[in-house]
Amino acid sequence: MTDRPPDSAVASLRVLLDALPEPSLIVANGRVEISNRAAREILGEWIDGQDVRLAIRHPAAVERLLGSNNSTSTDEVELAGIGSAERRWMMNVRALGDGRKFVRLTDRSESYAAEQMRVDFVANASHELRTPLATLVGYAETLREQGDDLDSSTRERFTGIIHDEARRMQRLVEDLISLSRIEAERFSPLPEAIELLPLIDEAIENCRNSAAERACQVRLETPQQLPAIAGDRGQLLQLLDNLISNSIRYGRAGGEIVLRAVAERNMVRLTVSDQGEGIAPEHIPRLTQRFYRVDPSRSRSQGGTGLGLAIVKYIVERHRGRLSIESRLGHGTTVHVLLPLAEARATKV
Repeated sequence: MTDRPPDSAVASLRVLLDALPEPSLIVANGRVEISNRAAREILGEWIDGQDVRLAIRHPAAVERLLGSNNSTSTDEVELAGIGSAERRWMMNVRALGDGRKFVRLTDRSESYAAEQMRVDFVANASHELRTPLATLVGYAETLREQGDDLDSSTRERFTGIIHDEARRMQRLVEDLISLSRIEAERFSPLPEAIELLPLIDEAIENCRNSAAERACQVRLETPQQLPAIAGDRGQLLQLLDNLISNSIRYGRAGGEIVLRAVAERNMVRLTVSDQGEGIAPEHIPRLTQRFYRVDPSRSRSQGGTGLGLAIVKYIVERHRGRLSIESRLGHGTTVHVLLPLAEARATKV
């Protein structure tokens, strides 16, 4: 048994612990001797004096805290579900040499969420690649094994499917590489001042064939001159291509796509509007997540990779801009992008 420190020592320890921003405890004889405010906020106001099995309801934590006091090293235990189901903590335990243990909880929720996003991204990318790959293998095997028995129209249909699925995989791989490159350059300086109007004209020209296939008209409404934007030309062109392509793909066949660009104070506001079916409000916050689709079957059938708006989001963030999406069911969708002027960026450096 250890003796309880004098009241003055307890008061000093409490002041010391309360100065720490992370949840911290002193444990002695299997009980919480002292805790700071941060610890009581997540574990409960009543924990001082309580058995650690009641104060910290986590088997791994309890086992460590009730274990031997002989070790002078710092031990770490990962904890989940303390405070709330989504929280993740690293519990550090240090023997104080008098039978007491100093316990500190470090919040790892953000790093855990980032790791979970990475795992989900790899799983989703693998799934997206596996689907067209399985189709490619199936039709290729059929052609190899039964090609002589198939009539010319069937062989042509099979090779057309193989071509389309290969192109789908190519687009997905290109988007994955592009997304990785944009994320890597996220905090790098923007190289030049970009004239937006020629870039918009180029993006419209790039999408002319896909617009013709859907019988869509792409119309530009903008003043004859716009101030230059601080940016990366290739990324801004990709942003425009993705926004226009999305509007053509998911807008109404035979409808109109309207692009508008106007200077607003130290920004340029770019909007792309379609006349499609619109998007339900609950989907809008998730549209920029990688591989998120409102209607997966429709997106895949129309050639979407599920990465277009995620790429747009990261490009906008790199350019220190702002992205917002408005949509009404039955009335279409409008995407707004605000991008800083070259002069405005220069004044902030």
